[in-house]
Amino acid sequence: MKTMQLIFLRCLWACLFFAAVLMGQRYASSKNQPPSEKFRWPEGKKAAVSLTFDDARLSQIDVGMSVLDRCKVKATFYVSPDNVEQRLEGWKQAVKNGHEIGNHTMTHPCTGNYAFSKENALEDYTLDRIAAEIDRASDILQKKLGVKPTTFAYPCGQTFVGRGKDVKTYVPLVAARFLTGRGAGGEDANDPVLCDLSQLLAMGSDGLTFEQLKILIDKATQEGRWLILCGHEIGQGGYQTTFRQTVEKLCRYAQDPANGLWIDTVGNIGTYILQNRKI
Repeated sequence: MKTMQLIFLRCLWACLFFAAVLMGQRYASSKNQPPSEKFRWPEGKKAAVSLTFDDARLSQIDVGMSVLDRCKVKATFYVSPDNVEQRLEGWKQAVKNGHEIGNHTMTHPCTGNYAFSKENALEDYTLDRIAAEIDRASDILQKKLGVKPTTFAYPCGQTFVGRGKDVKTYVPLVAARFLTGRGAGGEDANDPVLCDLSQLLAMGSDGLTFEQLKILIDKATQEGRWLILCGHEIGQGGYQTTFRQTVEKLCRYAQDPANGLWIDTVGNIGTYILQNRKI
């Protein structure tokens, strides 16, 4: 009996020994492998930043455009056609100056939980209806401004239609029509290697100082990410307003080569990512 136990223990020790050797070999092999390659931004840049503004608010033309043009920074504006009509010549000039016009639907439908959208609630939409909203907006913007939008922003950052068991996502509709789809209310910058271009994260810029935004910029720079900022009005203060001074300071900072940032439109940066990542 003792002999059998001894044989068993020796076999067990031998198995454990060979298992340890094998694990050691695998660990050594993994250590010798080169680390995964980081995403390479153009011209040695460390990260990317896009300024985006929603709804074609009047202050974007009246206040913000002069700041952006003076700083030679191109932004992305997600607009609805009816609001564009109120400053049509200004939007035409914005296109000439290189700013991007994105699609934000015809009527900006959101959840009916918001009072302004109670009669235009996504809960009452179908996929066909939201598709018609999107396509009509693109057609009208092309007629009014001479450009067909290639990027999209989900109104209120919401990507659904219907309710309960009948809820459906309309992300695939956006993916079939646009290079990118931008959300809202995100909590981080986008990983250029892994991000879904049809569901990009965006963080708010309204009501924040440059010093507050710089915390987000620094984090994106350290991680090599793409920070998309989402604002509405541009001015000195008030509800849903990105401060004019914040925009100017951010543009100056991003334009300084020492800071290693690429600041550009969502369309330009999205195109670069699509062409240069391996997935």
